[in-house]
Amino acid sequence: MDSYKFANIVINRPIEGPFTYSIPGSLKEDVKTGSVVEVSFGNKVVIGYVVGLSYKCDIEKIKPINNLVDKKLCLVPDILELTKWISNYYYSSWGEAISAAVPGVLKKSISGKRHRKEKQEDQIPEFEFIDGSDTHLTPNREQQEALDSIMGSMDARSHRVFLLHGVTGSGKTEVYLQSIAHALKLGLSSIILVPEISLTPQIVARFKSRFGDKIAVLHSKLLGSKRASEWHRINSGEAQIVIGARSAVFAPVKNLGLVVVDEEHETSYKQEDAPRYNARDAAIKRAEISKAIVILGSATPSLESFYAAKNGQFTLIELSERIDSRLLPAVDIVDMREEMTRAKKVPIFSQKLREWIEKDISERKQVILFLNRRGFSTFINCRKCGYVIKCKRCSVSLTYHFDKKKLVCHHCNFNMEPPEICPECNAAYLKYWGLGTEKVESELNRFFPQATIARMDTDSTHKRGSHDKVLSKFKDGHIDIIIGTQMIAKGLDFPKVTLVGVISADTALNLPDFRSAERTFNLLTQVAGRAGRSDLGGRVIIQSYTPQHYSIQAAKTHDYNTFYDKEISLRKELYLPPFCHMVSLTLRGRKEERVFKVSDNLKASLEKEIKSKNIDILGPAPAPISKMKGMYRWNIFLRSETIENIIPTLKKALDKNKSSGVIITVDVDPC
Repeated sequence: MDSYKFANIVINRPIEGPFTYSIPGSLKEDVKTGSVVEVSFGNKVVIGYVVGLSYKCDIEKIKPINNLVDKKLCLVPDILELTKWISNYYYSSWGEAISAAVPGVLKKSISGKRHRKEKQEDQIPEFEFIDGSDTHLTPNREQQEALDSIMGSMDARSHRVFLLHGVTGSGKTEVYLQSIAHALKLGLSSIILVPEISLTPQIVARFKSRFGDKIAVLHSKLLGSKRASEWHRINSGEAQIVIGARSAVFAPVKNLGLVVVDEEHETSYKQEDAPRYNARDAAIKRAEISKAIVILGSATPSLESFYAAKNGQFTLIELSERIDSRLLPAVDIVDMREEMTRAKKVPIFSQKLREWIEKDISERKQVILFLNRRGFSTFINCRKCGYVIKCKRCSVSLTYHFDKKKLVCHHCNFNMEPPEICPECNAAYLKYWGLGTEKVESELNRFFPQATIARMDTDSTHKRGSHDKVLSKFKDGHIDIIIGTQMIAKGLDFPKVTLVGVISADTALNLPDFRSAERTFNLLTQVAGRAGRSDLGGRVIIQSYTPQHYSIQAAKTHDYNTFYDKEISLRKELYLPPFCHMVSLTLRGRKEERVFKVSDNLKASLEKEIKSKNIDILGPAPAPISKMKGMYRWNIFLRSETIENIIPTLKKALDKNKSSGVIITVDVDPC
């Protein structure tokens, strides 16, 4: 049979394809469906992905493929099918979706770009697993029932999604490990997704301890050469277990049998740039294509996943007790309104929290304090005229950072020296308000000078490996108190941590987001789970100005079901996910009038296209942060029972409303 003469190619651009190119004689034996190639597009040479081959083409003067990137680099049919689904569901081009599946280092090496010189200090230090365990632990009754169900489905090679709902410390990781071991016995590969791999070093170390060289790790912090070599180890079949962040869902494993999504509720599984896919949902689709098993694990499942389990789409497995029947930590809620009345000022630490910190550090135990806001003071205002110092490019107040002695915008990184007099009225009555992790650290040093204190947020851990260094010191007992943002709420297991303090439980509750109660409950429950993970027991102290809120009360008793019942009834009443799907349209541009006009025109087009379809339009309205990086922002939301209802209508409306000067971003199922 003659060789194929033409290739259908898509590229990483937000445009429809595929585009047809001829296959030069020198490449006829090597170009296949899934090949990565270099092609001329316009006046540029770009990377392209072959999605089909043909013998004939009716177009004249077709450009030839310039070059093949690498004979070994060929996307398997499963990945092509997955990326096609992503492009259709998440409203991106197929080329953008495929580009997300190919590590950037491989694409760069293709085009002859040299990597920067990789220095030894760029390597992330390995984090040793605390217990050093490398053997199967004997499962308890609940774990064994979970394993029997999972392994039975794996033996049958039938696609099934399990939602593993286990309280913190209930042994979900051991269920993952033994399920993976069973997959290996069957000759099957596994993919394990974790929210942010640099924030979960213990789980990676535990997997390596159990499976050794069978594991490959994929994440953005790896050096380019290491990332490329890990990808090739997976592609060759040498590595049968892949652990990584969201992009690991595209790992080119052979004979996929199991996909694990740890902490499946985490928002970091949602990609911020095109294609804006959710790795949890992409993992389910990948497993469906490969007839593999999925385990979604969480102590605080997303409402969407728990609703799907309640309705029979997923199989619910409950782990209701901690390992060795350890008690969940006692949780105290402190009403900060009463503390404020007693102290006649706004205190950072309640009397109860200070007393417990003093007690625990005197007994050589360890303390974790949580505040999901970095910086020293959240804003500066003039007590005479009320002026608040804001970012010049974003509609937000600037945060004061004590270590830099600067006011910083957390959205565009604009920074300036703090003024000594009010820029508006020239009065010298500037007051620093609000609270961030820097200020808590400063106050801790004042109240507890005998303690060794460390701070963990994106400011203090921006250097490569600094996160792991702090955790290693904490593990070895060289740090008494860690104060941090949500990066300390995930997957950490330190036996000597007996006290967790939440400085303010209200920060997420006050955001204009229908998920704010869910986020608050999740964060409080997850951070509370860091305490009492040994025989020493534990206590959690939550400080709040809204202590009666149902999300805080449910977190106090570690009661997910009570929280779910309350929240799901509100979502149903307001017709919000999981009872509908939503699409967010963000329009942004430098001229506010232009953005508003295009928003108005787009809504009118959508209303014409909808006709009898069951789609609601919400907006247009200014975005919660109405100006960011010098761009004015307006939102339109669409909601309907299915995404399939929305996408064709949206596509037609957007085709009619292309406008220079206004960028429209489409986000399907926004977090």
